[in-house]
Amino acid sequence: MSIRDSFKKGSLEMLILALLKSGDKYGYEISQTIGDRSSSVITIPEGSLYPTLYRLEKEGHISSYKKLVGERRTRVYYHLEATGEERLSVLVFEYNAVSNAIREILAKLGE
Repeated sequence: MSIRDSFKKGSLEMLILALLKSGDKYGYEISQTIGDRSSSVITIPEGSLYPTLYRLEKEGHISSYKKLVGERRTRVYYHLEATGEERLSVLVFEYNAVSNAIREILAKLGE
């Protein structure tokens, strides 16, 4: 596994929760939004996305509901719950702490 893949895997939960903060989304929409907003640097295969969504739902951070699209097609939409907002705050705090520490280490390489 590459460093980029490892970093993406660790960040996926945070990214999903952050996107759901702006409104309910279905799985493919989450994946596409992540790709679009990252200029395709971060791509999320279904094999990573859906297990993470199911785990977040099982933990109570998100909920899901089905919505009819067209005559016969349904989509499963995901909704951020209050515990998910709390989890997002913790993840963002941890991400910023680690990111700042890495920047400090890299800045001192030139000294």
